[in-house]
Amino acid sequence: MNHNESPIIVGLDIGTTKIAAIAGRKNEYGKLEILGFGRANSNGVQHGQVLNIDQTIKAIQQALENCAQSNPDLEISEVYVGIAGHHIKSLQTRGDIVRQDAELEIQHSEIDQLINNQRKTFIPAGDQIIDVIPQDFHVDSIQNIKDPVGYNGVKVGANFHIITGDRNAIRNIHRAVDRSGLKTKDLVLQPLASASAVMSEIDMEAGVAILDIGGGTSDLAVFYEGILKHTAVIPFGGENITNDIRMGLGVLKSQAEAMKVQFGSALADEAKANAYITIPGLKGMPAKEISVKNLAAIIQARMGEILDFVTYHLKQVGLDHRALNGGIILTGGGSQLKHLIQLTEYTTGLNARIGLPNEHLAANHIDELKKPMYATCIGLILKGYNDYEHKYKEFSDKFVKMEVPEKLTKKATVADAPAEQAPAPATVDVTVRKERFWDKFKNNLIDLFKEEEDQVIR
Repeated sequence: MNHNESPIIVGLDIGTTKIAAIAGRKNEYGKLEILGFGRANSNGVQHGQVLNIDQTIKAIQQALENCAQSNPDLEISEVYVGIAGHHIKSLQTRGDIVRQDAELEIQHSEIDQLINNQRKTFIPAGDQIIDVIPQDFHVDSIQNIKDPVGYNGVKVGANFHIITGDRNAIRNIHRAVDRSGLKTKDLVLQPLASASAVMSEIDMEAGVAILDIGGGTSDLAVFYEGILKHTAVIPFGGENITNDIRMGLGVLKSQAEAMKVQFGSALADEAKANAYITIPGLKGMPAKEISVKNLAAIIQARMGEILDFVTYHLKQVGLDHRALNGGIILTGGGSQLKHLIQLTEYTTGLNARIGLPNEHLAANHIDELKKPMYATCIGLILKGYNDYEHKYKEFSDKFVKMEVPEKLTKKATVADAPAEQAPAPATVDVTVRKERFWDKFKNNLIDLFKEEEDQVIR
């Protein structure tokens, strides 16, 4: 694909503490060039749900303005939007179709029909189907087929993972985006977007859990033997930790957030017993000294609760540390807490690591864009490219030749040179692998900036 003819795709994350928009395009090596980047504080969203539409619209527009400042030539009209929140649920179904001519090879249209039939699945009143994800197919007596196109048989069917959400919550997202002057190209479940940005095909085969720790929620996606096995939204995130610190230590919310980011640890045993943080007093009151060890104890209690939920969900689907050889990948802003890897391994019994979206970004982008909190947005852009390359949706053919803005790139250094001169074939191989990843979700799967995660106080 000629990168000058590639569409510019925009991911929009409507998070609990921030709203962010990122525009990206693939270059000739299959890497994402970021052409625009903007974010704004979010006031109308709680636990991933849009509750105050007017405040959310203002925040979206502010994020778009900041994005326009990073690149005045950029015009944004359509966006891929991440969706999360404790209203998200999932269920497993099985569907089949009987073919008229068993001698004919199975066509893509028949698979599309099979998937669309699942959209008629009965779900509770007030809910709406967000996505239908095939897990594995079967043709007659042949089981566990990844792609049945080209097979012959009388009956073709599949096991499905169906993701649903509250109809009003979904409607509020659409309203906020529409009234901001944008069109929603697709709604994508945030943990799946994050997973596509930080996980490889090897991880999928080995078995891995992705935990995206956002501001209002922590989102879980579990993969085993190349199949999406489970998704869940845990109703706690970075905001809950901040509020626990505020209440437990009697400080302001802004002070609690700053302490969490600068001095916080997820393991109380690793905190220094004789270290203290001095907080200025209010209106003439004496300064307050906060024990670093007490701060860590509060963080560990809430983070341990989130990880207990992860353990519970893994047991629910029969997958534990013996089955998930790939361990657990932590991403989102909350994953940047000190000693979180150690606490995760101790609580879940799984090997843990931090998931970064770096392998999909062109090498010269600013470090800010390479943080785990942006994994969802990178995944949203990847989802858009999967739609484009497989013609799942209509895209404008009026592509614009545009350079990456200088403010979104860092100055080249001697250390950067080897990465910049890396041979093209290795880069292209990464792209091909990621396209297959999205195909495993099929059709319409789906942070840049995840559910607002903990963000650094400046």
